[in-house]
Amino acid sequence: MAQRTVVPGLFPPPDYAHLAVVEAGTRLVFAAGAVPLDPAGELVGAGDPVAQTVQVLANLETALAAAGCGLRDVVASTVYVVATDPAPLAQVWQVVRESELAAGPHTSTLLGVACLGYPGQLVEITATAAVPPATAA
Repeated sequence: MAQRTVVPGLFPPPDYAHLAVVEAGTRLVFAAGAVPLDPAGELVGAGDPVAQTVQVLANLETALAAAGCGLRDVVASTVYVVATDPAPLAQVWQVVRESELAAGPHTSTLLGVACLGYPGQLVEITATAAVPPATAA
């Protein structure tokens, strides 16, 4: 199981941990970047980073479930947001904070980037999760 730590002496992070330690022998899942596309491959939430984040989290949850874990089992994530100022990053982070992804808390990095892979895409999240022992077969 993952041990998540907020390190004394460092600035207390908002809803994430400084460290996540996973013991050897634990099954890890490395999820590719979850994107704001529906099952038909159509962009969800054109121009809306909040709507795209909701879709990205839903897609990430579906992908993790296929490996026997969920958003609560994420130990590390990177959140990419197309932005040149902090406001869209704050909007996306608020959705992340209100999701099961923040239940850990896990280690996370929030980045503003120039562009992402799909036309109109504003948000992408990559994640690493530790599969709970009951389902790690």
